[in-house]
Amino acid sequence: MARHLRRQGYSVGRKRIRRLMRQMGLTAIYRKPRTSKPDPAHRIYPYLLRNVRIDRPNQVWCANITYIPMQRGFQYLVAIMDWATRTVLSWRLSNTLDSDFCTEALAQYGRPKIFNTDQGCQFTSQDFTQVLEQAPVRISMDGKGRWMDNVFIERLWRSLKYECVYPHAFQDGLQARQAIGTWLRYYNEERPHSIHAGDRTPMEEYSRLRRAA
Repeated sequence: MARHLRRQGYSVGRKRIRRLMRQMGLTAIYRKPRTSKPDPAHRIYPYLLRNVRIDRPNQVWCANITYIPMQRGFQYLVAIMDWATRTVLSWRLSNTLDSDFCTEALAQYGRPKIFNTDQGCQFTSQDFTQVLEQAPVRISMDGKGRWMDNVFIERLWRSLKYECVYPHAFQDGLQARQAIGTWLRYYNEERPHSIHAGDRTPMEEYSRLRRAA
């Protein structure tokens, strides 16, 4: 819109156009991917984390899905995070979602006491919940519309997108997978997290607490 108006002789920038469009309630019309679409036929589990002190690794894991824009379309990114240490234990990028990434995390890191997700149909599906129930793991789900119930992984998505995704225009899934994998390794193993004493990274804190247990 800013370029269109400049061609007509108006001296305007993108920030001004963005502000004016916001004031007028104007937004672009395009398909926005929904990552948390519920299925009324699926069972919804109660939220188990209210007033619970979470301070041990593998006490609570959480999972969430976000979309990764591409030059053409988008793909879905799903990740499992250890709640206490903020370590990303497993992730998967694809145009579909199955329970393999969950099974892989359970095989590598053991099992949590509680696994928390939102009410999206991917997480309420029998394929997904059956993996947890057979572990066995207690299943917890955010309240409807309560993104704050899973706020830590939402913050991860924000950092990932502003530092890795938005500065690039991924041409395909392979390029996106390589860049996201590099960033997540940096986040886990090199980047100090503000909640950990001694400038420890999430994986350093996860490993330290597991050894001390």
